[in-house]
Amino acid sequence: MSTSPDASETSRTTIAVIGAGRLGGVLARALTQAEFTVRVPLRKHEQLPASDIALLCVPDAEIAAAARSARPHVNLVGHVSGATPLDDVDFSMHPLQTFTGTEAPDVFHGIGAAIAGRTPEAEHQAERLARALGAHPFHIDDAHRAGYHAAASIASNLVLTVLDAAEQVARASGIRSDEARDLLTPLVTRTVENWRSHGAKSALTGPIARGDEQTVARQRAAITQQTPALLPLFDRLCDSARALATPKGSA
Repeated sequence: MSTSPDASETSRTTIAVIGAGRLGGVLARALTQAEFTVRVPLRKHEQLPASDIALLCVPDAEIAAAARSARPHVNLVGHVSGATPLDDVDFSMHPLQTFTGTEAPDVFHGIGAAIAGRTPEAEHQAERLARALGAHPFHIDDAHRAGYHAAASIASNLVLTVLDAAEQVARASGIRSDEARDLLTPLVTRTVENWRSHGAKSALTGPIARGDEQTVARQRAAITQQTPALLPLFDRLCDSARALATPKGSA
């Protein structure tokens, strides 16, 4: 892997960021701070100025059309999608982070960035962009792209559905939503840190981990009474936790 890009080389590189959504705006600010010459986030209907690179920050379904429109005006086309293959672009650079659109440019510092390229030069450009942003690039090929993105969705989007369920149950138990989030956040944070350090099996605590099915039954009864719509989710999660807690080879 190469080192951080030379500043003079960076300043000479022009990047047209196409897509003025959450990630497009944050990327444009961060690439500007990294001293690239950045064309402001362009909407799909706007004329694309001649540039070295077009970086597509558009919905996955619009990548092919956006790439065709960009081709006559740039040397390389890349996208920032985690799941879409390289059929229509030269490279991809997917920041492994969630964005609201309001983040400061340093939001990319220290995060992972999945990269790939159809040629060594294209992949080099993807790596160069990732490193300039302060991210850690790692290679993901098209065969594994959807699985990688599924892992990211489970760790971010789907975790939010579980946290929302916890908030609903707390609210039904008389705790305000904002207070519930404040109270539960240290627990969530510690759980994630324990998972990071030791893995899920070692980090698992609570009644299922210690085989206390009587307490689980009490919890289930409360959910049945207060938030019955969450019962199927609770049951599936408990089943998964039991499987995680069961030693390999046990009946």
